[in-house]
Amino acid sequence: MKRALRVVGVVLNAILVIAYPLAVFYGLTHFGARAVSIMVLGLMVPGLAWRFRKADRATFWSVVRVPIAMLLLIFGGIATDDRRFLLALPVMINAVLLVEFGSTLRAGATPMIERFARLQEPELDEPKQRHCRQWTWAWCTFFLLNGSTAAILALLAPVWWWTVYTGGIAYALMGLMFAAEYVNRRVRFGRGR
Repeated sequence: MKRALRVVGVVLNAILVIAYPLAVFYGLTHFGARAVSIMVLGLMVPGLAWRFRKADRATFWSVVRVPIAMLLLIFGGIATDDRRFLLALPVMINAVLLVEFGSTLRAGATPMIERFARLQEPELDEPKQRHCRQWTWAWCTFFLLNGSTAAILALLAPVWWWTVYTGGIAYALMGLMFAAEYVNRRVRFGRGR
């Protein structure tokens, strides 16, 4: 039962993340920024409460930073009735991911992609470690460019351009990044990884 609830939670979360740009576009064109911010807050708070209900203190504070930043943006939208707060959420998420991935590139740290790779293959040789470091850099570049594009569209373009990019193109680009890494890994290292 727990596993089924967890799967349902993951699926619902994925649907909400993917649907967010479309819902924001519809809401902004029909209701306004304050109303949409209140609706997003109403959807977000119960999900966060459910997600963090059993988290221990160490885990809680390490994963709560993004939701707190999201809540601050939503409250900004409520307080000012300014749509830019809602449109800034993808920018903020990319910024946080850039910092998280980038912080693992400092000397002595294990690059983020290597952490994921070690879940499948605990012992990585030197070429595979270099590959992981290179792809962590590639993802940092992606998050920088993706967040910058979302920011430019949020500030300077019609909201439907932002919607098309953040609700479709950005996900397609992420898929291309995953596919490129997979193909590159198979070409360099063969089937064993």
